[in-house]
Amino acid sequence: MATINLHQAITAINPDARVTVINDSLDRITWHDNTPVISNEDILAKQTELEADYIANEYQRDRAQAYPKIREFLEAYTEKEIGEDSTKWDAYVVKYNKVRSDIPKP
Repeated sequence: MATINLHQAITAINPDARVTVINDSLDRITWHDNTPVISNEDILAKQTELEADYIANEYQRDRAQAYPKIREFLEAYTEKEIGEDSTKWDAYVVKYNKVRSDIPKP
């Protein structure tokens, strides 16, 4: 099953499209309110393009899950800047850089 559905592909082509897609089927698309019909070939091509982009950016989603939480950043930064203790900041930087090295940009 594709990660990008037909409705997403259609609205990527025409953000104003008024359309209903049932069961993610090309045969079950209903165009509403005089929305210009987009060919099946163009829809599938856009779906393939969006899917490739989604796959290519998997590392971003993985990094987002693996990075230290924002609260940890705020505490470490505050202690470094206000409390003049960089212990938590140094640990945060190590964790942050480990994510970048463990999940490299392609």
